[in-house]
Amino acid sequence: MKRAAIFVLLCALAHVLAVSCRTDGAKNTIRVMTYNVRNCSGLDGVTDYRRIAGVIAGLAPDVAALQELDSVTGRSRQVDVLLRLSELTQLYPVYGASILYDGGKYGVGVLSKQPPLSWKRIPLPGREELRSLLLVELEGYVFCCTHFSLTEEDCIASIPLVEEALRAYRKPAILAGDINATPGSPVLEAFRKSWKLLSDTAQHTFPADKPKETIDYLFGYLPGKFTYTVQQAQVASEPEASDHRPVFAEVSLQ
Repeated sequence: MKRAAIFVLLCALAHVLAVSCRTDGAKNTIRVMTYNVRNCSGLDGVTDYRRIAGVIAGLAPDVAALQELDSVTGRSRQVDVLLRLSELTQLYPVYGASILYDGGKYGVGVLSKQPPLSWKRIPLPGREELRSLLLVELEGYVFCCTHFSLTEEDCIASIPLVEEALRAYRKPAILAGDINATPGSPVLEAFRKSWKLLSDTAQHTFPADKPKETIDYLFGYLPGKFTYTVQQAQVASEPEASDHRPVFAEVSLQ
């Protein structure tokens, strides 16, 4: 058996084992994830798509938000990084480019077990670099992936743009991403008005080898009268595959 086939088989086995261990088997309980993968370049200086795919498959998300993804750039040697991860994890890909970069594109992406019903990319402010919201509609909910600006004012200005985009849907909505803001910041205070925090801010996410800050989050959107019950929320212990650690949560939607 070829090595690639063995890898896919192991990913599928990891997914089955993780799903079987979930505490709540209800249909409305989903496992969501966010991971800034740094273009699959680890802290050891090695770009390894299989390693990142293994991290994702091992956590067995129903849907995952990924940040810092090249699409056929010179830096990635013309590899469509999200497509490669999709092939390795057997999850559906949706890509949202934020900027043109090095002969290709650079942005964010979503991988999901379900085929997306629809998706859209919404530009967000960023003084140092333009940013994006990738909104993916799935059967029972809407999932949003983003990577906010390094500038606090831009981050705060992005929140109402996300909320405006979600008003068109009558489904629970989850926002996942690298928010570039710490738990006590004005950015997180702005989120508290309309969002429920679904991840554990006491578990740091950056830098991956010796985490000192929490800047990666999962949120549930509240104005639609939906509720989000967190069954578990963790930061995975992955110190090398990227400069961020992956964040995941099991959430019941009602």
